[in-house]
Amino acid sequence: MSDIEIHLFQKRKYNLVFLCFFLAFLLLTGRLIYLTIFRSEELSKRALSIEQRERTIKAARGKVYDRNGVVLADNQAVCSVSVIYYQIKEPEKVIRLLSQKLAISEKEVRKKVEKISSREKIKSNVPKAIADEIREAGLSGVKVDEDYKRYYPFGTLASKVLGFAGADNQGILGLESRYDSTLKGTDGKILTMTDYQGIEVENLAEDRIEPVSGDDLYLSLDYNIQCYVQQAAKKVLKAKKAKRVSAILMNPQNGEIYALVSLPEYDLNEPFTLIKEYKEQGKTQNDKLNNMWRNPVISDSYEPGSTFKIVTATAALEEKKVTLQDSFFCSGFKLVEDRKIRCHKTQGHGAETFQQGFMNSCNPVFMEIGARVGAKDMLKYYQKLGLYERTGVDLPGEANSIMHKLSKIGAVELATMSFGQSIQITPLQLLRAVSAGINGGKLVIPHLAIEKKDSITKEIIQYEYPIKPGAVSEETSQTLRELLEAVVAEGTGKNGQVEGYRVGGKTATSEKLPRRSGKYISSFLGFAPADSPKILGLVLIDEPQGVYYGGVIAAPVMAEIFQNVLPYLDNL
Repeated sequence: MSDIEIHLFQKRKYNLVFLCFFLAFLLLTGRLIYLTIFRSEELSKRALSIEQRERTIKAARGKVYDRNGVVLADNQAVCSVSVIYYQIKEPEKVIRLLSQKLAISEKEVRKKVEKISSREKIKSNVPKAIADEIREAGLSGVKVDEDYKRYYPFGTLASKVLGFAGADNQGILGLESRYDSTLKGTDGKILTMTDYQGIEVENLAEDRIEPVSGDDLYLSLDYNIQCYVQQAAKKVLKAKKAKRVSAILMNPQNGEIYALVSLPEYDLNEPFTLIKEYKEQGKTQNDKLNNMWRNPVISDSYEPGSTFKIVTATAALEEKKVTLQDSFFCSGFKLVEDRKIRCHKTQGHGAETFQQGFMNSCNPVFMEIGARVGAKDMLKYYQKLGLYERTGVDLPGEANSIMHKLSKIGAVELATMSFGQSIQITPLQLLRAVSAGINGGKLVIPHLAIEKKDSITKEIIQYEYPIKPGAVSEETSQTLRELLEAVVAEGTGKNGQVEGYRVGGKTATSEKLPRRSGKYISSFLGFAPADSPKILGLVLIDEPQGVYYGGVIAAPVMAEIFQNVLPYLDNL
C-alpha cells in the first residue's frame, strides 16, 4: 500500500471516529434537553419522593354512643412494629426480642428482618405496653408507630346492629359500614428523610401531620332496653332449643329503634371466631361467617302468618268492606275453588262477629274479608303501607318483599295472602306497616342514627327522616288499636298482658317452607299503651322445639320485655 493510500485510510478513520463522537454528543445533548425541559416536573417529584418518605398515623374512629351516652364502640391504643433492613446493627438481638415480645416464631421474624427492603412490617395491633417494652430496648432499625384498634366494651351486645371494623380500621358490617365515612376520620403522616437509596436517615427530626379523629355517632338504641330484650330472648332460646330468636323494639311514632336483637349473637371483638351454633351452618368458612354475621330482621324475608291479618283488616276497614259486628261462620275450614283451607282451630269457631274473628285469629273470617276487598285494592294497601319497598333503615343488606303480581292472583292466592301466607316480607317491613296502622296513618322510616358530633368543631348535627302521612285514616287507626287491645285482653294474645298497662298485639304461628316440614316461626307483635302507642315490638322464635304456638311461647316473651321496658320509659 502506497503512502497516499495509507494517508487516505487514516483520514477516513479519523473522520469516522469524529462522526461517532459528534453523534454521541448530539444524542446526549438531546437527552439532556428532553429531561430538563419535557420531564423536569416529573423528575422533581421523583427527587422529592426519594428525599422524603411518608408513614401513616392511623386516625381514631369516632365513638358510637347509645341515646343516653353509653359508649357502644370505642378505640384502644395499639402500635405497629416494623424494621428497616439497612439500619439494623444487631440482627440477632432484634430477632430474639421481636420473637419473644410479639409471640412470633424466630424463623418468621428472621425472614422479615433479613429481607432487603426500605421497611418491613412485623406486626400490627400490638398492645401499647408490649410496644413500649420494644421501644425501650433501643435497638437500631426497629420502628414502633402508634395505632388504634376498634374495641366493643360489651362484646356480643347488638352485634348484628353495630357490625365491626377491620384491621385497617375500615367499617365492614352494620352501622360501622353504613356510617364509615362519618366514623373513620383522616389519617395523619410521619415524614422522614431518606438517602439516595431510599433508606431512612437516622438522627434527623421527623415531621408530623397529626391525624383527625372521626365524628362520634349517637344512636336511638338504648343500652338498658337492649339488655332487657337480649336477656328475655336468651331465656326463650334456651328453653325452646330454637334455631334463632329475634326481637325488635321501635317507636311507632317516628321510627326510632330502641333495641334490635338476633340470637345467637357473636363477639364483636373476635368477629372471625365462629361460635358453636354456626359451625355447621354453611359449606365453607366464609359461608359460616356470613351466616353468623347476618341480621335476619332486615336481611331475611318470611311468611308472617297471622300478624299479617292486621294489614288485611286495615284494607277492609279503609274500604268499608267490613264492620266490627259483621257476622261470619267458621266450620274449621273454607273451600276456595278446589282447595280446603283450614283454620288453626280445626273444629271451627262457629258463629262469630268480625271483632271475635280477629280476636280468635280465625282464618276463614280473613279469607272472606280478603275476598270482599279484592286483589287490586289489597295490593293498593300493600303499597300504601310500604310493603313493596325497603324500609330505608340505616343498615346495609336490607332485603325486599316477595309479592304476587296482580295478574297472578287467583281466589286461592288471595285467600292465603289474607292470613299471611304465599307472600314474604321482612320483620322490619311488618313493623313499619303496623306502625302506620296504629299511629294514625304515618309511614315512618325505621332508623338507628339520630345525630353526630363533629370531632373538630364539636357541632351536633341531627339526622332527619321524613314521615309520610295518609297511609290510613285516623278512624281506621283507632279501630285497629281497639281490635288489637281486645286480642290481648280476651283473645289469642292474652299471654301478652302486662299488669298496669294497656297492651295491644297479635300472635302468629307461621309454617316454614317447604310445607309439612314440621318447622315453624312463632311470633308476637305488641304495642303499648294501646290507646296512644309509644313502643311497638316484635318477637320471632325460629324453629322452637315442642309447643310452637305464638300465643303460648312468643307472647310471654314480649310481656316480660314490656314489664321491664314500660316502667323504664315512664321514668325517662
